[in-house]
Amino acid sequence: MTPNFSVSNLGQRQREDADIWSRQAERLSTALRQHAERIQHSHGERVQQLWADWLRLGQDLTLAAWRGHGARDAAAYGVDAAQRLLLTLDTLRERGQQDLDHEAAGTPPVLDYAYEEVVDGRQLPRPVNYRLLRITPPAGVEVMDWKRPYMIIDPRAGHGAGIGGFKHDSQVGVALRAGHPVYFVVFRQHPEPGQTLADVMHAEAGFIQEIRRLHPEAPKPVVVGNCQGGWATLVLAAANPEISGPLVINGAPVATWSGKLGENPMRYNGGLLGGALPALLMSDLGHGEFDGAHLVSNFEQLNPSRNFFGKYFDLYREVDTRRQSFLDFERWWGGFHFSNEAEIRWIVEQLFVGNRLSRGEAQLEPGRHLDLKAIRSPIIVFASRGDNITPPQQALNWIVDTYADEHEIRIRGQRILYMVHDKVGHLGIFVSSSIANKEHAEMASTLKTIETLPPGLYEMTIDAVHGEGHAEHFVVSFHERKLSDISGSELQDREQEHDFAAVARLSALGTDAYELALRPMVQALVTPQLAQLIRDAHPARTSRRAFADDHNPAMKWLGGLVPQVQAQRQPAAPDNPWLALEQLSAQGLMQGMDLMRDLRDAAYENSFLAIYGTPFMQWLGKPLARERVHKDPAELRYLPEVQAMLLGLDNGGYRSTVIRMLILLAESRGSVRRDRLERSAEVLTQREPFASLKPERRAAMIREQSVIIEFEPEAALAALPRLLPQREERVAALQVVEYILGDVSEMEPRTVALLQRMRELFELAAPAATPAPQTLTRPEEA
Repeated sequence: MTPNFSVSNLGQRQREDADIWSRQAERLSTALRQHAERIQHSHGERVQQLWADWLRLGQDLTLAAWRGHGARDAAAYGVDAAQRLLLTLDTLRERGQQDLDHEAAGTPPVLDYAYEEVVDGRQLPRPVNYRLLRITPPAGVEVMDWKRPYMIIDPRAGHGAGIGGFKHDSQVGVALRAGHPVYFVVFRQHPEPGQTLADVMHAEAGFIQEIRRLHPEAPKPVVVGNCQGGWATLVLAAANPEISGPLVINGAPVATWSGKLGENPMRYNGGLLGGALPALLMSDLGHGEFDGAHLVSNFEQLNPSRNFFGKYFDLYREVDTRRQSFLDFERWWGGFHFSNEAEIRWIVEQLFVGNRLSRGEAQLEPGRHLDLKAIRSPIIVFASRGDNITPPQQALNWIVDTYADEHEIRIRGQRILYMVHDKVGHLGIFVSSSIANKEHAEMASTLKTIETLPPGLYEMTIDAVHGEGHAEHFVVSFHERKLSDISGSELQDREQEHDFAAVARLSALGTDAYELALRPMVQALVTPQLAQLIRDAHPARTSRRAFADDHNPAMKWLGGLVPQVQAQRQPAAPDNPWLALEQLSAQGLMQGMDLMRDLRDAAYENSFLAIYGTPFMQWLGKPLARERVHKDPAELRYLPEVQAMLLGLDNGGYRSTVIRMLILLAESRGSVRRDRLERSAEVLTQREPFASLKPERRAAMIREQSVIIEFEPEAALAALPRLLPQREERVAALQVVEYILGDVSEMEPRTVALLQRMRELFELAAPAATPAPQTLTRPEEA
């Protein structure tokens, strides 16, 4: 049979290729323009400011010389600079020795709290290197066992454990001060032989079960996942939908192909460095273990001026006050941890290269897909526009990928809240004290009431701040959002993500070739001794250990000299012009490094676009570029569970009616203020006949009424009189609803109109008697 080489088909293929070339040229142009504009804006302003500062400094030096102070200022600065140099070297010496001692002790977590071990993962049927710790509250802080516990999962991303409790003003501190028991999931330096991420997930599920056993009177635990611990939390909840309470996800990379043109260069690593192949090779060179120092070094490369110079200059400039905080942070940042080959391979192939979790294709165990749609716990997602490791697109796009639209979120009874910070960086999400005292503090108190929200997608905003310190209180509101609100504000070009499908395809081909041709030889050549030698030679370790006493005998003399230097310390006067010269010199060097970084990132992105935006690469990645198939929103009505709920449109009693009225009124507003949410939670959890409901039953009732209103809003409203035929019940229901709504002067006109219509349906034209004003105690638990 002769092939049909149709001219029209050939023309169609040519037009498609031309369209691909056109889109590639447009993206290249856009990326170059954005990089150029950013470089011009940022560095232009910095150069102007630096030049003005240099001119001012020249005048100060000239004036000091004219007054005869030049030699005196130079001498004072020389003494100060020499002393600071010795103290800085001694700090680096202590850091190097601290690293060695920390590793010799098994790299314990860097928590700023005392703790006790509850479960050792090595003793489980499927042993893992994870541990469950219970945080001991500090003096003056009391926790109650009946309050909802917190379980914080720290990120296992190369460094050690404990960053979520690194400071007193942290996630741990916020929860403890609110009286909640706090548990922390940490990990040892080396994985147990043969452990997998499935084993880790089962261990974490066991941790939650143990917490629930220890707190039988408390609601289900809150699970907080930081960075890598965030996607691990989602995996845990997807595999065990009924096991936990609300989930708080901080800076977690889930939709890893996402980002903005002109930003987020880290997402291009897989395409430019060989996909999963480097991880497999590094694991083989590590004799089956992947060294976390590689990951930490990748993070440092994102901001070389800060990580390779700036933090050391800040230490040198303020060594008298920064020494301890520098050592505390470096103890965590330098505590390199390991993953085995199976773990790192799953992370790279399923997440960072394959993006399978976001698309519903990830498998943790054979035959068991992980579907984020299966999660039943409320989810709070925290992201930041200043995060260059996990940009908001990667933290939020999985919502868009998972659900057909916001209606499906409501129909499935899910509550998803998100908050996007303007500028905090990746580590600041769970390290910065200001964030711990703001966003995390507000989330901690909001979790008490979130489960009374109707299902849906919400953005949480902080509208006002009252008080200071630990007494600080935030006024927040929840705004109903559509999936298009996320995609419109946080996404720029999702079609560009198709480029990453070619990366995944090439990665699979590359790993297959390596496993067939080279891997047996590499594994045969690498011995445990050679693997240890390779680890010890890593620059991230040698740069630290070079200053340690045990590795550099020349540094030992500093130990005896430092007390003398501290006793004779002579800081230069703050207005000494040589200090300004030092500062400006450092600023100039850092700006030069930043410029090189920005040029590197521009070249990095445009190289990726030039390689993977071609018609051949689009064709190569086409089998993996498919998006998740969503059910038509109109078909969701015919789900068996939805049909069963719609049958209850005319059925129900007092509780169902009040919940339906509250949801109808919330729909009319489109947002929920914090004070109304608290009153709603107080009624639905502390007043009868709602207080006797189990949380699961209350959640089911809220979901059922939400689904009815979603598909039949007018019929649901018209059916209210049939749900409450007795006048006394109608009056009582209106009283409760009006109490939750609050002062009528603060209501939206649509809310007032809907409330009046409800009165008319109940044949209660006159306003129902509102309960006398009372002082409410804030509900302790949802």
